[in-house]
Amino acid sequence: METSVEQILSSYDDRAALSEASTIPAPWYTDCRIAEMERLSVFSRTWQLVARTNQLQSPGQFVTTLLAGEPVVVVRDNDGRLRAFYNVCRHHAAAVVTQPCGQAAILQCPYHGWKYGLDGSLKGMPEFEGVKNFDRAQNGLVPIRVETWECFVFINLDDDAVSLQEFLGGLVKRVAPLGISKLHYFDRRTYDIRCNWKVYVDNYLDGGYHVPYLHKELNSVLDYKQYTIENEDRYCLQSSPMVTSNEDAATGSTRKGDRACYFWQYPNLMINCYEGYMDTNYVIPVDADHCRVVFDFYFDDVSEARAEYNKESVDVGNRVQDEDLGICEDVQRGLKSRAYGAGRLSVRREAGEQLFHRLLATDLKRQTAASTAAAD
Repeated sequence: METSVEQILSSYDDRAALSEASTIPAPWYTDCRIAEMERLSVFSRTWQLVARTNQLQSPGQFVTTLLAGEPVVVVRDNDGRLRAFYNVCRHHAAAVVTQPCGQAAILQCPYHGWKYGLDGSLKGMPEFEGVKNFDRAQNGLVPIRVETWECFVFINLDDDAVSLQEFLGGLVKRVAPLGISKLHYFDRRTYDIRCNWKVYVDNYLDGGYHVPYLHKELNSVLDYKQYTIENEDRYCLQSSPMVTSNEDAATGSTRKGDRACYFWQYPNLMINCYEGYMDTNYVIPVDADHCRVVFDFYFDDVSEARAEYNKESVDVGNRVQDEDLGICEDVQRGLKSRAYGAGRLSVRREAGEQLFHRLLATDLKRQTAASTAAAD
């Protein structure tokens, strides 16, 4: 008989002390019902990164994306206000904006030509004469909450969610001294990985546990023994002093500074900072066995004179990502083995991973409780 979702969720003890704790069990990573619950209770209700502020500076600039299966468009209106909408025409549900980004004076659906203003209001419906009891004011694009922090644009599909600032909590003050908004966007890399999105997050949050074994070049510039893990609110900061190393020239020349800072914000955003450099990793669930990871690279100097150095730095990041990609796909295969159920956590290294699992369990169990109450 198939194990119920309730049984799968109850098999994880989110109250256990770290010294007694295990990971979330394997079915959490492999069961498509859990993936659907996460779509509804996690990604539809948390603030999600969708764009950079410099992509939406002028009236008419827009960015489109998918979030939790929902098509979205974010646009700067003529009054300078940032807005977000479901990218769904109110006529016959076609996508109104079909390009990933750009600039437009008006948003026109390519299907039947319905036009919407940058404020989402319905401006025109060709050949609609004679239609009765139709309220144009009630048929604009459906709005979505949108807010900004530093150089990032976030949206939230949940109208009742807390503000972005409250959601980020202590991360706001912790990141502020780093001056990340002064850095300039340089490049993007996207990776499609055959693993559950949580496998990738776990790998990131293992407190550097895997670094000496999987990332030998990166390990050469980190003081691994002094690596620290700090949890607060919905974020984890992993940090390490930097050391000078000639073991790998590219890594040694592009990963510099006093400390490396690796921030994770629940559920799926990572921000990695070195001297004059930042990359963001945004993990997007595809299904129970697949995810997409988007890397954006930022530098303090993106002039032509610095281009080769910056490209070399991106290549270093790409090499580290390739190493992570292989091990994450291997883990996903192992999670389906009858030999594995759950694993214990390192007290020294994996406090961040436990924070992630606890936050996730809270959201999923809340969803289950709400569904049960609704059924009653």
